Amino acid sequence: PKNSVICLTTALLDKLNYYELEGVIAHEMSHIKNYDILLSAVVSVLLGLIVMLSDMFSRISFSKSDRDNDNKASVILMILGVICLVFAPLFGKLMQLALSRRREFLADATAVEITRNPNGLISALRKLDADTNTLNSVNSATANMYIVTPFKGKERKSKDLFSTHPSIEDRIAALENIK
Repeated sequence: PKNSVICLTTALLDKLNYYELEGVIAHEMSHIKNYDILLSAVVSVLLGLIVMLSDMFSRISFSKSDRDNDNKASVILMILGVICLVFAPLFGKLMQLALSRRREFLADATAVEITRNPNGLISALRKLDADTNTLNSVNSATANMYIVTPFKGKERKSKDLFSTHPSIEDRIAALENIK
């Protein structure tokens, strides 16, 4: 938290009023307060470990099958190794994205705790969702760093497994339940 930085675009500063900016900044401060970046880093490392173990498991099973062609267990191990090697990164990424979506809800709730004003964040989310401007320099690697999904025109469904953010409707409903 001592070395954290929050960046705001000039467009955000131009479009939001004081209370909306307060809600957005509190949301981003909440990610810092809740150690979301650290948690994301730990999950990424664990995901890498799972992939490495899957790779090692598949290599061991291939080497055993080369030495012992008659052993049915080695064939089963080889198949399991390939399955783990293929699906471990996918399942790990899905877990990482699901965690990211949950942390967005937590950051929203913590922002309301900080500001004591859910209406500012709700209004900001509505304005940002209704905004038709697109960001040309955004990519999927940095999408989780925005308050809302930066892919205008390509928004994903609220239940999409590959989304970094929950839907605006779900976030607003959760914030209205706090009132």
